[in-house]
Amino acid sequence: MAERLGFSSVSFARLTLDNNRKAPAEKRAIIRNVSFSVKVGEIFIIAGPSGSGKSTLLRLANRLLVPTDGTVRLDGLDISELEVTALRRRIGLVQQTPALFPGTVLENVLYGPRLSRPDRGRATPKERELVLRSITLAGLAESFLDRNTDQLSEGEMQRVAIARVLANQPEVLLLDEPTASLDPTSTLTIEKHVRMLKEREQIAILFVTHDVEQAKRIGDRGILLVSGQVVDEGPLPKLFTEIRNDTTRAFVSGEL
Repeated sequence: MAERLGFSSVSFARLTLDNNRKAPAEKRAIIRNVSFSVKVGEIFIIAGPSGSGKSTLLRLANRLLVPTDGTVRLDGLDISELEVTALRRRIGLVQQTPALFPGTVLENVLYGPRLSRPDRGRATPKERELVLRSITLAGLAESFLDRNTDQLSEGEMQRVAIARVLANQPEVLLLDEPTASLDPTSTLTIEKHVRMLKEREQIAILFVTHDVEQAKRIGDRGILLVSGQVVDEGPLPKLFTEIRNDTTRAFVSGEL
């Protein structure tokens, strides 16, 4: 990855998303007054039960959704001021279910870098090198480059999806429960390479999960989101081991 000047960060400042303006005020907002910052070189966990708004926060950061109030900022700049394609190169989103198109791993990973290239013939040596670096960071060997996506396991497909985002050399990586449908071995493999990304790349990582143990394994800091509101926050694993309130205790025990 090319060297960057300074440090990248993404911040959510008093963010509110209102999905139904006709509903009573107390029932309208999916996200209510959420505020936190994520810096380069850390894995920031957004934890919480299903339906709490975790994925919504990532979509706000990627401008798939627009907040009613508040701002999302990248290095201090309101992301609404950035052109959408440029923003999504800088803040890359990996969904829970990988959406690959028919073709090879090489072709899938090159999708983003080639968006601005009118001639999309054979991959150049430089492009092939970029893809190889990206799949290596995601935990795949060079032998995968020319393999068709219909020959991949679900865990391998998810790593290709991560590599496709990494090929754009993002400053912020958004991971939306990337291991939720994977077996334990594939889950641990992806976690290992996410930690390696944090250590080797100039990147900030937001990782959504409902799995307390996963949050404790890989997170540096995090928040607990319940019904669109931050109910607890702090360093990990301490957030879920030195419990300070009843809501967090209920979430950890599976009673929330």
